[in-house]
Amino acid sequence: MRVTTLDDIPHEDLGEAVPIAGWGGGSVRRTRQTIIPDGDSPNYKCSVVNFTEGSTTGWHVHDCDQILIVTSGAGMVANETEELPIAVGDVVHIKAGERHWHGARADTTMGHITVTLADSTAKFE
Repeated sequence: MRVTTLDDIPHEDLGEAVPIAGWGGGSVRRTRQTIIPDGDSPNYKCSVVNFTEGSTTGWHVHDCDQILIVTSGAGMVANETEELPIAVGDVVHIKAGERHWHGARADTTMGHITVTLADSTAKFE
């Protein structure tokens, strides 16, 4: 068993992502704080992704379901047919193979915990 505090987990720069047309402005920057590193669990990967104001993941698809738990700020999650607002305490379930993006609103940062399967991959456009 292990207990950790999010403030104690270092930030890894994820660099630039492809901007979403008509969404946000400025630099598309994110950082990751790894909660469950690769190899630590045979079942899951888990990290916090932190978004600067107006930044997003860019369009992508996972080969497994993804769970997002918003921990700070506010943002949006979108697929090809809808955009939904998300805020602290919201939990999002995205099905495997669903093309989507998520990120912070233009006027606030956002952080969310992401949970996927240990052997899963994501394809970014």
